[in-house]
Amino acid sequence: MSKAYDQVEWPFSKKVMLRMGFDEGWGELIMRCIRSAYFSFLVNGVPQGHIVPCRGIQQGDPLSPYLFLFWTEGLTGLLR
Repeated sequence: MSKAYDQVEWPFSKKVMLRMGFDEGWGELIMRCIRSAYFSFLVNGVPQGHIVPCRGIQQGDPLSPYLFLFWTEGLTGLLR
C-alpha cells in the first residue's frame, strides 16, 4: 500500500470510477486533472526535459486521498 501512489496505472483509476457508477464525463474530468502533470529536472540549474508520466500520482496532490480510496475499492473488488 505504501507504493500505491507510484504504481497504479491511470486507466485502472478510470475503470474503477466507471465501475463505481461515476459518469463518463466526470471520470474524464478527473483523468484530465491527473494527466496534466509533467516533470522536468535541473541540469546545472537549468530546467531540462519534459517527462510525462503514465501512472502514479504525487502524494501532495489534493486528489490523491480520494483516488487512493478508489484504488483500494478496486483492489478489494478484484480480491473478492
